[in-house]
Amino acid sequence: MKKKLVIHLYTAAIIASLIGAGVVVHATVMNTFRGKTAGAAVVLESESLSEAGRAKGVGTQTASASANALTDTAVSDNTVSDNAVAVTETRTVETPTEEVQEETWGYTNLGVANVDNHLNVRETPEEGGKLVGKMTKNAACEILSVENNWAHIKSGKVEGYASLDYLFTGEQAKAKAREVATAIATVNTQTLKVREEPSTESTVLTLVPIEEKLEVDAVEGDWVKIFLDDETAYVSAEYVDISEQLDTAVTMTELMYGKGVTDVKIDLCQYAKQFIGNPYVWGGVSLTKGADCSGFVLSVYKKYGISLPHHSGSQAQYGTKVSASEVEPGDLVFYAKNGKINHVAIYIGNGQVVHASSPRTGIRISNMYYRTPYTIRRLIP
Repeated sequence: MKKKLVIHLYTAAIIASLIGAGVVVHATVMNTFRGKTAGAAVVLESESLSEAGRAKGVGTQTASASANALTDTAVSDNTVSDNAVAVTETRTVETPTEEVQEETWGYTNLGVANVDNHLNVRETPEEGGKLVGKMTKNAACEILSVENNWAHIKSGKVEGYASLDYLFTGEQAKAKAREVATAIATVNTQTLKVREEPSTESTVLTLVPIEEKLEVDAVEGDWVKIFLDDETAYVSAEYVDISEQLDTAVTMTELMYGKGVTDVKIDLCQYAKQFIGNPYVWGGVSLTKGADCSGFVLSVYKKYGISLPHHSGSQAQYGTKVSASEVEPGDLVFYAKNGKINHVAIYIGNGQVVHASSPRTGIRISNMYYRTPYTIRRLIP
């Protein structure tokens, strides 16, 4: 059955007008509004797990590599862990207080980080308090109480204290949230095919696991057009739930690494994560003013005396190939489209990568399996 999409947000102006008017917009209305016709009929676009994969709780590729233009890359456990990054709050639209929740994205006392980079969240309301998390620029939180100039907040999995000097509150917070909130498609099936075009006959670019969040560009009938790093692709609307979401805090447990990881690898990962939230710029190599995926990797590794070309496919020729089960912080994870490498990220531990993703998201942290890895290379022993 075709999924009824309750909310589709196309521009900030549309967001403000629809939400303010309390209008419920269906996919067919959006198609008419945008002058587009419905796509192909809904078909089964999810993939079942093999028994081995089911026992491990992981998504595995069941179609042939040639049919799906994918390599037979083993996929490890994709279960969301306690140290997941940028967990987002989903708006509820089914309770009697619908209008209030639409306006505040599920928050009763919204706060939004007013910083250029990160806002520290501390265990106690003092400058020397232990760090328990960090809010990236424009991340949202629930303000639980205020003590002097400190806000007791909860953001995603992080609870602690943040300085009120660096938080938008009240109407300012709502205005900023309306500006930065993003339409997100959350995968609701075990493994979902991402296709090049809105057709079941189109090439499968990659597979994404259940609960993965995909940024929405448009809804086109029975298909959702999504951003796949700096390109667009399509998924079946039947197997995603669309909602407007705000980013939340990053937990400090991300700083923990496995035993045996060298100090230089830890330092490299820490260095790379300093630039989360900074812009994506095609052809750029600046970690502050903007870089693309290979430019980001090039500039991070340059600090550690390793020179790399400004091209992800060429970078994949450096170092030593390692398997997904052997990946360590500091290794480079490469992704491909139709068998050709077109994206690179740095593995930072805990099943996550940091990368210059797209012009819309900038430098961010993602699940390593947000799309199927093509190959992994180790440049630092």
